[in-house]
Amino acid sequence: MPFKSRAQRRKFAQLLVEGKISDETYEEWNRETGGKHLPERVTPKAKTRKGTARRAKAKKRKAKTTARKRVSSRRRKR
Repeated sequence: MPFKSRAQRRKFAQLLVEGKISDETYEEWNRETGGKHLPERVTPKAKTRKGTARRAKAKKRKAKTTARKRVSSRRRKR
């Protein structure tokens, strides 16, 4: 079975050095891969959500101001 990515090739090389796979296994995979251009990773890493934290802060800020408005309106009624 050929390697699917450069990251997978590095992982197999690490396993080879650690003695967890045999030389034959690594060479077989390497031979089947040939000189293909491999992507760094098969699937890109998940992107972090930047907007979530901003929305949470804005929501918190809004809750504080509405709470203040409620308190001040109660004081006026008295």
